[in-house]
Amino acid sequence: MGRKLKKDLNIKNNSSFTLNITSMTDMFTLMLVFLLQNFAATSVEIKTDADLALPTSNSYKNPIMSLQISVSKTGIKVGEKLVATINNRDIASTDIDPQDTNFIQPLFKELQIIAQDPNIKKDEKNQIMLQADQDLPYQTLRKIMYTASMAGFPQVKLVTVLGN
Repeated sequence: MGRKLKKDLNIKNNSSFTLNITSMTDMFTLMLVFLLQNFAATSVEIKTDADLALPTSNSYKNPIMSLQISVSKTGIKVGEKLVATINNRDIASTDIDPQDTNFIQPLFKELQIIAQDPNIKKDEKNQIMLQADQDLPYQTLRKIMYTASMAGFPQVKLVTVLGN
């Protein structure tokens, strides 16, 4: 049976076998390109306040450095600057616009100053990284996001801690 198989395949005892690695090289090149595109070489440093407990999440997306707004149980900070106060888990009534109860006046003024800054990169201009305490109600966060979008920052990314 073995002789018949060799005869049918026209294999000679002295023939040499060559390996064609072109397709294997293409496969490794594609894998390399895929891994390089999904690898994040930059890191984002996020400073949190002592009285700020971030919520947990299972998302593995890498953050992009942008303007940071920190919302703790006591106030709202843009970068390191305190712009509004929070009392009883809601924004102080002195910081709210009387005609629009969702509009935070000092936050809007600060964000407008930042939006007009020519030193900010174009891709970072419309994005905000929002660090919010996990115990704050959504109503408070909604007011902050509403005010940020009115100031020209419609893209808000919520900062979380990677959970188990």
